[in-house]
Amino acid sequence: MSKNSNLGVAKTAKNDEFYTQLSDIEKELKHYRSHFSDKIVLCNCDDPFESNFFKYFVLNFNRLGLKKLIATCYYSSPIVGQQLYCYFDKSGQMRLSYGDEISNNTNPKRNPKRPYKAIVTSVHDTTGDGGIDMVDVAKLFMSGENKLTELEGNGDFRSDECLKLLDEADIVVTNPPFSLFREYIATLMQHNKKFVVIGNQNAITYKEIFSFIMKNQLWLGSTSPKEFVVPAEIANRNNTYVREDGATIAKFGNVCWFTNLDLKKRHEEMILINYYNTDKYYHFDNYDAINVDKISDIPQDYSGIMGVPITFLDKYNPSQFEIVGYTAKDMGVDCLKFYKDLEQSMDGKPFVRNMKSARFSPMISVSERPKKTCYRASNANGYLLKTYGRVLLRNKHPEPPKEVK
Repeated sequence: MSKNSNLGVAKTAKNDEFYTQLSDIEKELKHYRSHFSDKIVLCNCDDPFESNFFKYFVLNFNRLGLKKLIATCYYSSPIVGQQLYCYFDKSGQMRLSYGDEISNNTNPKRNPKRPYKAIVTSVHDTTGDGGIDMVDVAKLFMSGENKLTELEGNGDFRSDECLKLLDEADIVVTNPPFSLFREYIATLMQHNKKFVVIGNQNAITYKEIFSFIMKNQLWLGSTSPKEFVVPAEIANRNNTYVREDGATIAKFGNVCWFTNLDLKKRHEEMILINYYNTDKYYHFDNYDAINVDKISDIPQDYSGIMGVPITFLDKYNPSQFEIVGYTAKDMGVDCLKFYKDLEQSMDGKPFVRNMKSARFSPMISVSERPKKTCYRASNANGYLLKTYGRVLLRNKHPEPPKEVK
């Protein structure tokens, strides 16, 4: 492998290091509590002693009524665990440190962590202090009541040993590598697993992911995490800051939860107050659908196909609407026109040839040249305005058209 390839792999791995905060996990998972009773939960992209997913489930093990908790990690992350630390001594024996022992007795550089799995079947107070914390968890591992063992391979979720753990699990909850999101979701679907996972909102537009959404096999969760703990090495990015406790935090506005577990929000009906009229709702020039700029503007009486912003998926109720496609190649609904000799004008400037940027984008035809960015083509009338990508849907129960007096 070339040096550039190695650098690319290293960069991708670093960019995948986003650690979910416990508060965000709690906000989302409170909507699924009834699903976890007597279930085996797998966190298969999580170092048990650095992941807040593991911490959430192990500290709520009894409250949720879990049958078993399994966690595996791929490699040693650059963020050292604050609660527990697992390492190997010179003889190769796995050791645990907790509390003050982390800083006093361990050195991550001299004791590199290896991929391992944690299996929890019992959580109780071992110290007699009347509560359960990560010290109790550590003691239960050291006593052998719960199991902590080194993996044979590298801990990759696609490896045979990790796939066997996946087959054993009922529900998967984690923050998978964003760069492998397509493959990760495909793996969960192939193994017929229930899941609640974090992903980039842009993944909605992936053909593979959107196909699951159309078939009602996957949908969005209830909340949107905004901040993640990241390696200190990327603290110089514009979206990062250092928290009071020294942790490097990155802010994101395009992260959401993906799940196939039922939740209350999915059955809440949108209240529609607008009526269709041709002056407000333009028909696309290249898709058989009308354009709706805002979710709140969805007309209650239109029975045809509508193109709505992608943020609609956060309010999608499959009993109220049917998703039929997305404005992109091979995503449910055909693009009716491929523009010839397409040209683009930026903010009133002269037109220049444009072959790629608008090939499948939804376009609205207007007769007068607008001052903002527009297009023209030899097989289109007038000028073309490009909108953002649109989710294409139908109202399953449209109201009768409003009478015009």
